[in-house]
Formats: sequence, C-alpha cells, structure tokens
Amino acid sequence: MKNTLRNTAVFFAFFLAMTQPALAATSLDSGNTAWMLTSTALVLFMTLPGLALFYGGLVRTANVLSVLMQCFAITVIVSLLWLIGLYSLAFSSGGALNDWIGGGSRILFSGMSKTTLGPNGIPEVLFAMYQMTFAVITPALIIGGYAERVRFSSMLVFSALWAVLVYTPVCHWVWGGGFLQQRGLLDYAGGTVVHITAGVSSLVAALMLGSRRGFPKQISMPHNMTMTVTGAGMLWVGWFGFNAGSALAADGAAAMALAVTHISAAAGALTWMTIEWKRFGKPSVLGIVTGMVAGLGTITPAAGSVGPGGALLVGIMAGGLCFMMTQWVKRGLGIDDSLDVFPVHGVGGMLGTLLAGLLCSQQLGVWSGMGIAAPNHSLLQQFSIQAEGVLITVVYSAVLTVVVLKLTQWLTGSMRVLPEQETEGLDLVLHEERGYDL
Repeated sequence: MKNTLRNTAVFFAFFLAMTQPALAATSLDSGNTAWMLTSTALVLFMTLPGLALFYGGLVRTANVLSVLMQCFAITVIVSLLWLIGLYSLAFSSGGALNDWIGGGSRILFSGMSKTTLGPNGIPEVLFAMYQMTFAVITPALIIGGYAERVRFSSMLVFSALWAVLVYTPVCHWVWGGGFLQQRGLLDYAGGTVVHITAGVSSLVAALMLGSRRGFPKQISMPHNMTMTVTGAGMLWVGWFGFNAGSALAADGAAAMALAVTHISAAAGALTWMTIEWKRFGKPSVLGIVTGMVAGLGTITPAAGSVGPGGALLVGIMAGGLCFMMTQWVKRGLGIDDSLDVFPVHGVGGMLGTLLAGLLCSQQLGVWSGMGIAAPNHSLLQQFSIQAEGVLITVVYSAVLTVVVLKLTQWLTGSMRVLPEQETEGLDLVLHEERGYDL
C-alpha cells in the first residue's frame, strides 16, 4: 500500500513538472513583460530624441528644427496608422493571401484586451506597441536622404504612403508569417525590414529629388557635433531594446543579443576611426559615431545568430565596408544622400543579413556563439536564402519607393522647396521658427 501511494505521488509530481511549461505559456509572464515594456521605451527613445538629435546636428543651423519636426511628425503619423490597420496587415493572418499580406482581424487593435496574450506570455498589445516603434523609426531614417530640401507636407504624405506600401508588406514577409519567413530567412531585428528598406529608399529619394544646392562643391558641414554625439549615444543605448528586445523574452537569447550588439558597435566605431585616421591624418568625431551606427545596423539581422567572436568580425567588416561606400556614393557617384543612409544603413543591412547566414552554424565554434541555424539548411542553402531575401527587399523597396514618390508629387505638387527657400533655410520658411536665438 505504501509503495502504491509513493508511486502515485511520484507520478503526479512528474506529471505536474512536465505540464508546468504548458501552463506557464497560457499565463502572463511578468519578467518577459517587464523587459518588453523597457525595450519598447528604448526603441522609441532611439527615434525621439536619439535619431532626431543625431540627424539634427548634421544639418545646417537654418534646418535643425525642420529635421526635429520631421522625426516628431513621422512618429505621430505612423503610430496612428499602425493602430488603424498596419499592425493587422503586418502580423495577423491573411488567409489565402498570407504569403504576401496579413488580414484585418486586428484593425484598431480589435480583439485585444489587457489579458490577451502574445508571444512568450507578454500582452499582445505590448507586442503590437513594440513592433510599432520599429515602424516609426524606419521611415524616419529616410529623412537623411532628402534632408534640407523637402516640403513638410510632401514629407508627411511620402512617409505615410511609404509605411503602408513598403514597410508593412516587407514586415509581414519577414516577421508576420509571410513567404520569406516560411523560407527560413534569418533577420533577427530588422536587417531587411528596417535597414535595407530605409537605405535603398533613401538612395532612390536622393536620386529622384536631386542634390542640395551647391553639392558637391559646397558641402555644408554639421552645425552642431555636440548634438550629433548626444543623439548617437542615445541610439547606442536604445539599440539594446531594438536587438535584445527582439528576443521577446528576458532570457539568454536577449543577453547574448545585447552583448553582440555592443561588441559590433564598438568594433565598427574603432575600425571607421582607424581608417579615417590613417587616410586623412586625423580621427573625426563624426567618423567614430558613424562607424558605431554602421556596427549597430550591421549586427541587427545577425544578433540572434552570432556570438561575441562573430560580432567582432561583423563590426570590423561593417566599419570598413560602410566607410568605403560613403566615399563612393558621395565622391564617386556624386549622389547627395545627405546623411549617408544608404551606405551606412542600406549596405550595413545587406552585409549583416548575408553574414547571418554564414556565421549562424554551431560548427563554426567561437564564431557561431548561439549557433541559431535554420533547420534542415546547410550553410550554402542558408546563404542563398539570405541572398534571396536581400535581393527581393532591395528590388521591392526601390520600385515601390519610386511609385510612392510619384504619388506624393501627384498629390502635393513639387516635393522640393524653391531654390531661394532652400538657401534661406527650412526652419523659417516652413515653420516660422529658429532653432537658435543668437
């Protein structure tokens, strides 16, 4: 009798132990929720004030308020569009069209309450808000491609249309159950969704809208590097929410993503500074912070695939390649991508997405770190999937950005301000305000 009772107790203890994870998955995880609340705030912190200050310091004194205003207005517009329908189109099921776009079940966040759970036991409304911060910063990055020469009304229309027609479909393809996710594309936190789309679109915008007056003979210098460095520091801190938050849990994956993000940023900054120092004789503040951003953007798609050694390699390659691309785009091609969005974010996103497929295997030892390889794919197969994802994203972003620019011009007239207005500065012309009262 005693043996029977003991065996019964052991059985029930084993049963409860085995079923505990399933029970936990159906209830709120307070640890994961706390971390994702923090990550959401960190990613929004990257746009406001991080990116706004970073970009604002790089333009002329007469245009600083216009850049800050653009970042703020994009945050407002895209946030509301995300609520109205973009989240639903990106992350809900699209039925027969799910390979390409989501459905309408989450329009206006319908069906969500404070008890509706998303992944890893976090509230779905928190997941939606976290993803909203990605949707906000991506069109804001494109500001760097047309800074100092675009009408405010045209910028608003362009950003809204771009969020609908470019960002949302690509987001669904990669993260919302679309065809690229089904094929096994590795993009942990936005190499394709954020950096390639923004970088390519910035290049297209710079080509179609034309250069700033006087370019390239008269390239205006950053008016306030102190502001730019402050914004860069905020970007670096906020990027931990961007990458480590993409684990959607407070766990080892988030910790490793945070570590590799920091290592790649440091390696990118040091590499860029060293090349510039050797080539031009002096290291610049602008160079070290731009190298940092290159390291951050390049590690983003690979933050869940590589370990510390891999992150060091990614950062070094990012600093070197992105530096060369900035020189080639401006001096070689003569394209006025004002704040180097394509050579830093676009090229960095492409490089990081490709490296994610090469450095993900556990067979590489120290270079693999976490070793998160797509199941049933060899390194060659995974690399081909990554290359396919990069190519599709580049082509789609370029073509649809042309469409969006044409639509914007049709709806608002010329996107550019008049030559004399550009000379006077957008702060006074468009907003009747000054950034500085000197």
